[in-house]
Amino acid sequence: MAALAPPIAAVRIAVRRALAGLTGDGPVLVACSGGPDSLALAAATAFVAPRLGRRAGLVTVDHGLQPGSADRAEAVATWAVGAGLDPVDVVPVTVAGRPGGPEAAAREARYQALIATARRHHAAALLVGHTRDDQAETVLLALARGAGPRGLAGMPERRELEGVPLLRPLLDVSREETRKVCAALGLSPWEDPHNVDPAYARARVRADVLPVLVRTLGPGVLDNLARTARLVAADAAALDDLAAAALAEARSPEGGLSVEALAALPSALRTRVLHSWARELGASPAALSHRHVAALDALVTAWRGQGAVHLPGRLGVIRRDRRLIPADPA
Repeated sequence: MAALAPPIAAVRIAVRRALAGLTGDGPVLVACSGGPDSLALAAATAFVAPRLGRRAGLVTVDHGLQPGSADRAEAVATWAVGAGLDPVDVVPVTVAGRPGGPEAAAREARYQALIATARRHHAAALLVGHTRDDQAETVLLALARGAGPRGLAGMPERRELEGVPLLRPLLDVSREETRKVCAALGLSPWEDPHNVDPAYARARVRADVLPVLVRTLGPGVLDNLARTARLVAADAAALDDLAAAALAEARSPEGGLSVEALAALPSALRTRVLHSWARELGASPAALSHRHVAALDALVTAWRGQGAVHLPGRLGVIRRDRRLIPADPA
């Protein structure tokens, strides 16, 4: 028997680890664009999941942004059926008219479709094909934006979206390895032209910034960036747990948050508490920025009688009777 190619083994092991301990008897669904990363993930899941006694399916989203996108989505679905994946869904989405830039709009449309499909099939988990290289790019983009620990923590291996576990099994697998998996299995991945379009920041990081870093600092820089994300994520999770407890303690019996309780917190905890509270009030996580949280913090630490702080979603917060409370809508 021929030895298993190391990249195939690496991806299968990663999938096996990700699926271990999943509850529920629903299928696991792989989100697959037909690119090398998600195609390698789908092939590995089709092999691993049945051996763990679990059904595996696939969902591919047609964004309708490029000529022939519907045909490519159908080709992915046809391959998936032949690979034994079931259920297999093709989901068209509309990107135009959504808020944010084209990347953000496409991502929002894609994840809405993926989660809706996963919920419809009562899926035990949704798997996406982000690799170690994607994680390194995410950390660099976060640094460039001046993001805090949440941004530098990168993409988590697991998170819950509307009750659906979202898994990223390949965060320790390189993009090069996924390409080798496709070559070894005779798969023909689709190369998304957006991935090399300089109009997109991530494409510029991929094509220009990372190669310079690798040449200058050595190939280990990708592992180091991904490791940084894991270390920061662990610290951020601990701070988030502390902030959740602090938010509960800061709630005033009359409503809102006690300024005295907030002022007693270290800055790192207080800003997390304010961020979480703003989201509770209905502020969009995507639109809620450092500027908004800093303005809320100033109501606590630099009070000069200033007026309401305006948050995304036409929300307001004021300080009254040593409490932060939602402002009455105008």
